[in-house]
Amino acid sequence: MLGYVHSIESCGTVDGPGIRFVVFMQGCPMRCKYCHNPDSWGVNVGQKMSIDEIISRYEGVKEFCKGGITVTGGEPLLQIDFVTELFKVAKQKNIHTAVDTSGVTFNSENHTKIDELMKYTDLVLLDIKHIKDEEHKILTGHSNKNILEFARYLSDIKQPMWVRHVVVPEITYDKSYLFELGKFLKSLKNITALDVLPYHNMAVAKYKNLGLDYPLENIPALTKEQALQARDWIMEGYRFNA
Repeated sequence: MLGYVHSIESCGTVDGPGIRFVVFMQGCPMRCKYCHNPDSWGVNVGQKMSIDEIISRYEGVKEFCKGGITVTGGEPLLQIDFVTELFKVAKQKNIHTAVDTSGVTFNSENHTKIDELMKYTDLVLLDIKHIKDEEHKILTGHSNKNILEFARYLSDIKQPMWVRHVVVPEITYDKSYLFELGKFLKSLKNITALDVLPYHNMAVAKYKNLGLDYPLENIPALTKEQALQARDWIMEGYRFNA
Protein backbone atom coordinates (compact mmCIF):
# COMPACT_ATOMS: atom_id res chain seq x y z
CA MET A 1 0.00 0.00 0.00
CA LEU A 2 1.24 3.47 -0.93
CA GLY A 3 0.33 6.85 0.53
CA TYR A 4 0.84 10.36 -0.76
CA VAL A 5 3.22 12.12 1.63
CA HIS A 6 3.88 15.86 1.67
CA SER A 7 6.95 15.72 3.90
CA ILE A 8 8.52 14.10 6.96
CA GLU A 9 10.01 15.86 9.95
CA SER A 10 12.27 14.28 12.54
CA CYS A 11 12.39 15.51 16.12
CA GLY A 12 9.04 17.31 16.17
CA THR A 13 8.35 18.88 19.57
CA VAL A 14 4.79 20.26 19.15
CA ASP A 15 3.00 17.26 17.65
CA GLY A 16 2.21 15.13 20.67
CA PRO A 17 4.08 13.99 23.77
CA GLY A 18 7.85 13.81 23.62
CA ILE A 19 10.07 14.25 20.59
CA ARG A 20 8.27 12.75 17.61
CA PHE A 21 8.65 11.54 14.05
CA VAL A 22 6.07 13.54 12.09
CA VAL A 23 4.56 12.40 8.79
CA PHE A 24 2.71 15.11 6.86
CA MET A 25 0.15 13.49 4.57
CA GLN A 26 -0.86 15.18 1.33
CA GLY A 27 -4.38 16.44 0.65
CA CYS A 28 -6.90 18.52 2.58
CA PRO A 29 -10.53 19.53 1.90
CA MET A 30 -10.34 22.54 4.23
CA ARG A 31 -9.08 25.95 3.16
CA CYS A 32 -8.22 27.53 6.50
CA LYS A 33 -7.31 31.17 5.99
CA TYR A 34 -4.25 30.83 8.21
CA CYS A 35 -3.02 27.51 6.79
CA HIS A 36 0.78 27.50 6.69
CA ASN A 37 0.99 24.55 4.27
CA PRO A 38 -1.19 25.44 1.24
CA ASP A 39 1.07 23.18 -0.82
CA SER A 40 -0.45 20.25 1.10
CA TRP A 41 -4.01 20.85 -0.17
CA GLY A 42 -3.87 18.92 -3.45
CA VAL A 43 -4.90 15.25 -3.49
CA ASN A 44 -3.21 12.37 -5.32
CA VAL A 45 0.01 14.34 -5.57
CA GLY A 46 3.21 14.38 -3.56
CA GLN A 47 5.73 11.68 -2.81
CA LYS A 48 4.39 8.14 -2.90
CA MET A 49 5.70 6.17 0.06
CA SER A 50 5.09 2.69 1.40
CA ILE A 51 4.50 1.83 5.04
CA ASP A 52 7.81 -0.03 5.11
CA GLU A 53 9.61 3.09 3.85
CA ILE A 54 8.11 5.26 6.57
CA ILE A 55 8.84 2.75 9.32
CA SER A 56 12.39 2.37 8.02
CA ARG A 57 12.84 6.17 8.13
CA TYR A 58 11.54 6.15 11.70
CA GLU A 59 13.83 3.29 12.71
CA GLY A 60 16.77 5.36 11.50
CA VAL A 61 16.05 8.19 13.96
CA LYS A 62 14.11 6.41 16.71
CA GLU A 63 16.81 7.10 19.29
CA PHE A 64 16.02 10.79 18.84
CA CYS A 65 12.25 10.43 18.33
CA LYS A 66 11.35 8.34 21.34
CA GLY A 67 7.92 10.00 21.65
CA GLY A 68 6.61 8.02 18.69
CA ILE A 69 5.00 8.73 15.32
CA THR A 70 2.50 11.51 14.61
CA VAL A 71 0.62 11.58 11.32
CA THR A 72 -0.68 14.99 10.33
CA GLY A 73 -1.31 16.87 7.11
CA GLY A 74 -2.97 18.22 5.16
CA GLU A 75 -5.77 16.08 6.48
CA PRO A 76 -4.48 12.57 7.25
CA LEU A 77 -7.94 11.01 7.40
CA LEU A 78 -8.34 11.56 3.65
CA GLN A 79 -5.94 8.59 3.46
CA ILE A 80 -7.41 6.71 6.39
CA ASP A 81 -6.71 3.22 5.02
CA PHE A 82 -3.02 4.02 4.70
CA VAL A 83 -2.81 5.62 8.15
CA THR A 84 -4.60 2.64 9.71
CA GLU A 85 -2.16 0.17 8.18
CA LEU A 86 0.79 2.34 9.20
CA PHE A 87 -0.43 2.45 12.80
CA LYS A 88 -1.02 -1.32 12.82
CA VAL A 89 2.63 -1.87 11.98
CA ALA A 90 3.72 0.79 14.46
CA LYS A 91 1.80 -0.84 17.31
CA GLN A 92 3.37 -4.21 16.47
CA LYS A 93 6.69 -2.47 17.16
CA ASN A 94 5.41 -0.78 20.35
CA ILE A 95 5.61 2.69 18.79
CA HIS A 96 3.32 5.36 20.27
CA THR A 97 0.89 6.61 17.61
CA ALA A 98 -0.87 9.96 17.30
CA VAL A 99 -3.01 11.44 14.55
CA ASP A 100 -3.42 15.20 14.17
CA THR A 101 -6.73 15.88 12.42
CA SER A 102 -9.40 18.51 11.90
CA GLY A 103 -12.06 15.79 12.04
CA VAL A 104 -13.65 17.22 8.89
CA THR A 105 -14.00 13.83 7.19
CA PHE A 106 -16.06 12.29 10.02
CA ASN A 107 -19.47 11.07 8.87
CA SER A 108 -21.77 8.06 9.07
CA GLU A 109 -20.26 6.53 5.91
CA ASN A 110 -16.71 6.23 7.28
CA HIS A 111 -17.62 5.44 10.89
CA THR A 112 -16.44 1.84 10.57
CA LYS A 113 -13.07 2.94 9.21
CA ILE A 114 -12.66 5.46 12.03
CA ASP A 115 -13.44 2.71 14.55
CA GLU A 116 -10.71 0.55 13.01
CA LEU A 117 -8.15 3.36 13.04
CA MET A 118 -8.83 4.12 16.69
CA LYS A 119 -7.88 0.54 17.64
CA TYR A 120 -4.28 1.41 16.78
CA THR A 121 -4.24 5.10 17.81
CA ASP A 122 -2.87 6.11 21.19
CA LEU A 123 -3.74 9.80 20.91
CA VAL A 124 -5.86 12.11 18.76
CA LEU A 125 -4.84 15.74 18.37
CA LEU A 126 -8.07 17.44 17.34
CA ASP A 127 -7.88 20.90 15.79
CA ILE A 128 -11.06 22.82 16.51
CA LYS A 129 -10.88 25.86 14.23
CA HIS A 130 -13.95 27.81 15.43
CA ILE A 131 -16.79 26.95 17.80
CA LYS A 132 -19.43 28.89 15.81
CA ASP A 133 -20.61 27.05 12.71
CA GLU A 134 -21.15 30.06 10.45
CA GLU A 135 -17.81 31.57 11.46
CA HIS A 136 -16.18 28.19 10.92
CA LYS A 137 -17.51 28.14 7.36
CA ILE A 138 -16.03 31.59 6.71
CA LEU A 139 -12.68 30.63 8.20
CA THR A 140 -12.30 27.17 6.64
CA GLY A 141 -14.92 26.72 3.93
CA HIS A 142 -16.62 23.92 5.90
CA SER A 143 -19.18 23.44 8.65
CA ASN A 144 -17.99 22.40 12.12
CA LYS A 145 -21.03 20.25 12.92
CA ASN A 146 -19.43 16.91 12.03
CA ILE A 147 -16.18 18.05 13.66
CA LEU A 148 -17.88 18.64 17.00
CA GLU A 149 -19.68 15.33 16.54
CA PHE A 150 -16.29 13.69 16.01
CA ALA A 151 -15.13 15.18 19.32
CA ARG A 152 -18.19 13.70 21.05
CA TYR A 153 -17.53 10.34 19.40
CA LEU A 154 -13.95 10.34 20.70
CA SER A 155 -15.26 11.18 24.16
CA ASP A 156 -17.81 8.35 24.00
CA ILE A 157 -15.15 5.76 23.15
CA LYS A 158 -12.77 7.26 25.75
CA GLN A 159 -10.07 7.97 23.16
CA PRO A 160 -7.37 10.20 24.71
CA MET A 161 -7.42 13.56 22.98
CA TRP A 162 -5.50 16.82 22.89
CA VAL A 163 -7.54 19.78 21.73
CA ARG A 164 -5.70 22.37 19.67
CA HIS A 165 -7.12 25.81 18.91
CA VAL A 166 -5.44 28.55 16.91
CA VAL A 167 -6.35 31.97 18.26
CA VAL A 168 -6.45 34.66 15.57
CA PRO A 169 -6.89 38.38 16.26
CA GLU A 170 -10.19 39.73 14.87
CA ILE A 171 -11.41 36.17 14.14
CA THR A 172 -11.21 33.78 17.11
CA TYR A 173 -9.72 36.14 19.70
CA ASP A 174 -13.15 36.89 21.13
CA LYS A 175 -14.27 36.23 24.70
CA SER A 176 -17.74 34.97 23.78
CA TYR A 177 -16.35 32.48 21.24
CA LEU A 178 -13.62 31.22 23.55
CA PHE A 179 -15.99 31.01 26.53
CA GLU A 180 -18.37 28.89 24.43
CA LEU A 181 -15.48 26.68 23.32
CA GLY A 182 -14.64 26.09 26.98
CA LYS A 183 -18.23 25.11 27.73
CA PHE A 184 -18.15 22.61 24.88
CA LEU A 185 -14.86 21.13 26.04
CA LYS A 186 -16.32 20.62 29.50
CA SER A 187 -18.89 18.24 27.97
CA LEU A 188 -16.09 15.93 26.80
CA LYS A 189 -14.57 13.32 29.11
CA ASN A 190 -11.39 12.43 27.24
CA ILE A 191 -9.30 15.61 27.03
CA THR A 192 -5.77 15.17 28.33
CA ALA A 193 -4.36 18.52 27.13
CA LEU A 194 -5.39 21.85 25.63
CA ASP A 195 -3.04 23.67 23.27
CA VAL A 196 -3.87 27.34 22.72
CA LEU A 197 -1.84 28.18 19.63
CA PRO A 198 -1.14 31.84 18.87
CA TYR A 199 -1.65 32.83 15.25
CA HIS A 200 1.47 33.91 13.36
CA ASN A 201 1.91 35.28 9.86
CA MET A 202 5.12 33.48 8.93
CA ALA A 203 3.38 31.80 5.98
CA VAL A 204 3.17 35.03 3.98
CA ALA A 205 6.41 34.35 2.12
CA LYS A 206 5.35 30.80 1.22
CA TYR A 207 2.07 32.05 -0.28
CA LYS A 208 3.93 34.61 -2.36
CA ASN A 209 6.35 31.96 -3.60
CA LEU A 210 3.37 29.82 -4.64
CA GLY A 211 1.70 32.76 -6.35
CA LEU A 212 -1.18 32.78 -3.87
CA ASP A 213 -2.81 35.65 -2.02
CA TYR A 214 -2.52 35.30 1.75
CA PRO A 215 -6.04 35.95 3.15
CA LEU A 216 -4.90 37.26 6.55
CA GLU A 217 -1.93 39.34 5.48
CA ASN A 218 -3.18 42.39 7.40
CA ILE A 219 -3.95 40.47 10.60
CA PRO A 220 -1.21 40.90 13.24
CA ALA A 221 0.29 37.94 15.07
CA LEU A 222 -1.25 37.13 18.44
CA THR A 223 0.85 38.35 21.35
CA LYS A 224 1.89 36.19 24.29
CA GLU A 225 -0.35 38.26 26.57
CA GLN A 226 -3.33 37.73 24.26
CA ALA A 227 -2.65 33.97 24.15
CA LEU A 228 -2.70 33.82 27.95
CA GLN A 229 -5.92 35.85 27.99
CA ALA A 230 -7.48 33.53 25.42
CA ARG A 231 -6.65 30.49 27.51
CA ASP A 232 -8.19 32.19 30.58
CA TRP A 233 -11.42 32.83 28.65
CA ILE A 234 -11.58 29.19 27.54
CA MET A 235 -11.05 28.03 31.12
CA GLU A 236 -13.78 30.42 32.35
CA GLY A 237 -16.20 28.65 30.04
CA TYR A 238 -14.87 25.25 31.13
CA ARG A 239 -15.51 26.08 34.78
CA PHE A 240 -18.91 27.67 34.11
CA ASN A 241 -21.83 25.99 35.91
CA ALA A 242 -25.04 26.53 33.98
